[in-house]
Amino acid sequence: MDLMIRRGAPATPVDEAVVGIDRLLRNVEHGRFERTLSGLTAVGALVTAAEIWMEHDRASFGNRMMWLPVALGPVGAAAGVAGVFSRRAAKTALPLASAAIIANGLQGTYLHIRGIAQRPGGWRLARYNA
Repeated sequence: MDLMIRRGAPATPVDEAVVGIDRLLRNVEHGRFERTLSGLTAVGALVTAAEIWMEHDRASFGNRMMWLPVALGPVGAAAGVAGVFSRRAAKTALPLASAAIIANGLQGTYLHIRGIAQRPGGWRLARYNA
């Protein structure tokens, strides 16, 4: 912080540091917040895909649909990385990849609910089956 000192006058700040909500608003205005979210999306997609792969591997990928969320992980990561470096990719590729991941998540929820119902004991043993 630069201080301008005058004779006989107290020191006054010339350039105040931007903090708090003002800093957040500045980051949103300049696209830094959007790039940060794109990067977090890329990391989160890879971590989620790895976790899904480990859980579906325990089930021996018994249903071919179990591969879809694993395959969509790198797609989401690539779109997130592209969004960090390109505003255009952040506005096009990232929403498309996110929509595909959300649609697959809804499909997975349905398949998991159906799988619980088909297990021995069904919903009576949902605490165990889920």
